[in-house]
Amino acid sequence: MDEKEKMVLDAMKNAGKPVRPGDVAKAAEMDSKEVSKIIDSLKKKGLVISPKRCYYSPTEG
Repeated sequence: MDEKEKMVLDAMKNAGKPVRPGDVAKAAEMDSKEVSKIIDSLKKKGLVISPKRCYYSPTEG
């Protein structure tokens, strides 16, 4: 996992609830398009789930 993926995952964990990519981008001070790509990558690795449309949260553990 690279540094940006870790930042996105940490921002999601700190939110404590499912968040939109734009909210993560603000929290991590990153571009929202970049965050969306990173979330997609994390989803493929099984580290992020989408409990409802356009909202994401880290998997447990």
